[in-house]
Amino acid sequence: MDPIALRESIPALESGVYCNWGAAGPSPRQVVEAAESALEHHEYDAPTAEGPYTAAFDAFDDARATVADFLEGSPDEIALTESTTDGINRVAGAIDWNEGDVVVRTDLEHAAGVLPWQRLERERGIDVRVLETEDGRLDLEEVAAVTAEARLVCLSSLTWTHGTRLPVADVVEIAHEAGGLVLVDAVQGPGQVPVDVREWGADFVAGAGHKWLMGPFGSGFLFVRKGVVDEHDLVPQAIGYRSVDDANADPYQYESGARRFEVGTSSPAPHAGLAAAIDLVEDVGLETIGSRIESLTDHLKDGLPEERLLSPLEFESGLVTIADDDPEATVDRLAEEGIVIRSLPYPGAVRVSIHAVNTEAEVNRVLEVLAS
Repeated sequence: MDPIALRESIPALESGVYCNWGAAGPSPRQVVEAAESALEHHEYDAPTAEGPYTAAFDAFDDARATVADFLEGSPDEIALTESTTDGINRVAGAIDWNEGDVVVRTDLEHAAGVLPWQRLERERGIDVRVLETEDGRLDLEEVAAVTAEARLVCLSSLTWTHGTRLPVADVVEIAHEAGGLVLVDAVQGPGQVPVDVREWGADFVAGAGHKWLMGPFGSGFLFVRKGVVDEHDLVPQAIGYRSVDDANADPYQYESGARRFEVGTSSPAPHAGLAAAIDLVEDVGLETIGSRIESLTDHLKDGLPEERLLSPLEFESGLVTIADDDPEATVDRLAEEGIVIRSLPYPGAVRVSIHAVNTEAEVNRVLEVLAS
């Protein structure tokens, strides 16, 4: 399959120009059909066949295996979640925090990487320190200085504000040398750039399928590095029959790895859709997708006044941030012309997200309306 064939399978793209993939990606028919099929089998066939729990667990097993292969991890290192925010909260809740423990985040984190630490600061007295950035970049010397006492470092692999790729492996090395854990918000990566959890070496990687992977809402996932649960005695706040080895045992035993971060009954449909979405992306090929995104974003940047471009001129991702005096008004103006982008609270800007299924004609239309 090529990007144009993939585009033709996405009903939402039949009308209007959609350039907001960094917020949510409309799903192809195959993804929705896979989710529907899983739900229909679960509700129509399984009750009098293998049973609804067996059907759901089979779908979960398939999803974990697919996600693990996609991230270069192993299935026992994958927990299925609702979202990136859900995954980050599950990690935040599993650490036995002491007053004064240091958490470091960047100033570019989404609310998912901000609010859990603010709550712990308020309720447990942890010390949250913020790494200042410039133009979406980290200074590694400052990283070393600020993270020297950190119990955990939280950063995005790809910034939602600038579209810059942060040096995750370097930050992990620095944090680990100081004895800290690293949690990566990777939601902007999968589906547009390769994500290799082994290469990063991070302890936790949270993501979801509803953006560049074009999966359903509710299709989150959490990578938990093998061994980190025992090394740091991680005990999730929530517990249910999916968290433990045997729900009928007394005393209970948590699952040994990532599975302890799962809880209880949930629909198999979102993660069946996620598995189908990953299969589609791999069918097209990440190299093909990345090359086309690069070509289209280069074309967009070439048509913009350089002083308004807040993302790097050289390609790093499909997220292109453009300075704007009245971002919300610009978003509304483009919406009136059938173009979907978004405003950003920081910096004062609009963000155009370009995927491989967009076209050069759509990029030209965005440039035309932005300039009008």
